[in-house]
Amino acid sequence: MQLNLNRLRLLASLWYRDPSFYRMVIMLVALLAAGLLGPAAAQGELLPMMIIGLYYSAIAILIFLRWQFLGFPLIIVASLVVPFSIGTGTQTSINPSLMLVAFLLGLWILDMVAVKKHISLINSRTILPIGLFVLATLISFGFGQLLWFPTRGASLFAQLGGVSIFVLSAGAFVLAAHRLDTRWLQWMVWVFLIVSAIYIIGVLVPPLRRIVFRTYQRAVLDSLFWLWLTAMAFSQAFLNKRLHLGWRLALGVLAFAVLYITIIIKQAWTSGWLPATVSIMVILLLTRPKLSIVGGVVAGILLLIRSQVASSFLMAGDNEYSLLTRLAAWGILFEIIQLNPLFGVGPANYYFYTPFYNILGYHLSFNSHNNYIDIMAQTGVVGLGLFIWFAVEVGRIGLWLRKRVPQGFLTAFVYGTLGGLAGTLLAGMLGDWVLPFVYNIGMEGFRASVLAWLFLGALVMLEQKVRNHEIGPDD
Repeated sequence: MQLNLNRLRLLASLWYRDPSFYRMVIMLVALLAAGLLGPAAAQGELLPMMIIGLYYSAIAILIFLRWQFLGFPLIIVASLVVPFSIGTGTQTSINPSLMLVAFLLGLWILDMVAVKKHISLINSRTILPIGLFVLATLISFGFGQLLWFPTRGASLFAQLGGVSIFVLSAGAFVLAAHRLDTRWLQWMVWVFLIVSAIYIIGVLVPPLRRIVFRTYQRAVLDSLFWLWLTAMAFSQAFLNKRLHLGWRLALGVLAFAVLYITIIIKQAWTSGWLPATVSIMVILLLTRPKLSIVGGVVAGILLLIRSQVASSFLMAGDNEYSLLTRLAAWGILFEIIQLNPLFGVGPANYYFYTPFYNILGYHLSFNSHNNYIDIMAQTGVVGLGLFIWFAVEVGRIGLWLRKRVPQGFLTAFVYGTLGGLAGTLLAGMLGDWVLPFVYNIGMEGFRASVLAWLFLGALVMLEQKVRNHEIGPDD
């Protein structure tokens, strides 16, 4: 083992000492292997596919060792437009954003253990609750192996899928907190805004709809995509005074277009327009409190005068029936939670226990449609408490950072992330997935939820930069 570690350190040192030569050699070998084995791999032969996969994995490792920050904008692109996925034999599949986060997390741990020979974590109040949340998830997985009802729970693969969603969500946050820097944070945000803007243009221009609908992946159908796009576009347009006026206007138009789609075109989708609207209201409340209060009062008066308008917005489509079924489902889930209130019945398991109860005259499997009840059913009161503790600590850091980062992009990002955090917590209440459930949106939901975890992790990265006096309000 020691010999292998020494070889790894030697390879890393050679890479940094003379990267161009070794890069060329590795690429030539990989291209040669692809040329020789490609035809067999194309026919589905396992061994050639594995060999090619290993070669390109080696290239990826060396690239990310040299440019560790490149992974963050790549996660954004992979989440939104890369269609590749690996089937699991269950109702969900492993997508590129999950694989990238797992790969970068493993590479970071390997770098600490094998190269630097020590594990170093930042001193942030968020690390303890998110670490304990992962530990609680693993404990709940253990409880999930018990027979809570006279039937089997979820399959082992499904349970491991639930664990991986929880762990890799926390992993994306920790990665961003430890591995990002301010320059690549800007890259990540601008890549997100540009790629997302192309989709919004495609939605609004009929001839382009078929193209963007075929190109963009599941993430654009989820609440957190629309929420974080609104928060990031609006905050940069409203607060980034170092950005050229033309770009600020363009971002303002983008934020308006997102609200137009969610409020007017998709009016029945409360999870689309309400969290996004709340994110803007929080940004205004923190930066222009008088303006936000006036706007809130005017909106409240209009809704009171036109109560039918408020009712149509909140109860549009099937929202009224959805509310009725959700309340019935929550009552049943609280009965299941009582079986093990501390740590829950394990990841994914409660879906197979709900048929033992009567919901509006039926006995069937269903999910909570509420992320908080979902977390509690899977990981108990302990898991939910740790998640809430984590969210509170992130919010405290954001409020602390407001006046401590440079004007321009970073100030706008901090306020945008605070608005995004508020909207994300609300979206979880409405049944949109901060932590996707295997038997609902599945692992595909990670494509959108990872946005929240990356941006929140970037907030903690900025906290460390400020505390270490690397950036300040006068920069």
